[in-house]
Amino acid sequence: MNWQDIKVSADNTHFLYNGKQIFGRQFIEVLKFHSPGLAPVKDESGSYHIDHSGNQLYADRFTRTFGFYCNRAAVVQTNKWFHLTDKGERAYSNSFSWTGNFQENLCTVRDGNNYFHIDLDGNKIYSDSFIYCGDFKDGYACVKTANGLYRHIDVKGKSLNDKAYLDLGIFHKNFATAMDKDGWFHIDKDGNEIYRHRFLTVEPFYNGFALVTQFDKNKIIIDEQGQKIISV
Repeated sequence: MNWQDIKVSADNTHFLYNGKQIFGRQFIEVLKFHSPGLAPVKDESGSYHIDHSGNQLYADRFTRTFGFYCNRAAVVQTNKWFHLTDKGERAYSNSFSWTGNFQENLCTVRDGNNYFHIDLDGNKIYSDSFIYCGDFKDGYACVKTANGLYRHIDVKGKSLNDKAYLDLGIFHKNFATAMDKDGWFHIDKDGNEIYRHRFLTVEPFYNGFALVTQFDKNKIIIDEQGQKIISV
């Protein structure tokens, strides 16, 4: 049985294979299988992970468990957050106030009110802390700095460019969404606007075109020069 073909039931209480319930049981809650073929489940004993044969990965129980990313899964033990390896062992000894999921072998965590990124061994990858951090994508992450503005940083915690914005999105196909006092738009990796228009909301570009909402609430599609293509 290929774990990638195992589906979650509509009510999130059991798993399906070829449309039929498997493992001969229901849970309080299940989440989908992730590589290397492990899934978070919750029953009367607590939260834990199972393999694609329905066997528990370990005997421990947690307050909450999440899926595996980069062979690491976030778990909660009362109010302490940390990650497990795909062997069901703690990936590191320290704990955090919250953890995200690993992306590109790096993970956003919060310690008290401070956000930063850690590596697979739980080590902080740079000296700074931020008001907020997003996930890394293609080597860059969005962070909110002490002055309340957002910037892009690299894996060393260094700013990608000298630009800062009121809000910011991750890079997708070389462009990111950004907001200044006049509204939302798109920027390049130098932090420069790629057109002069501003919008109420913008989505990332999808194969050269993006859905945006104008200030009159009408939605349109624009090209990478910010020009209207069609109304939606």
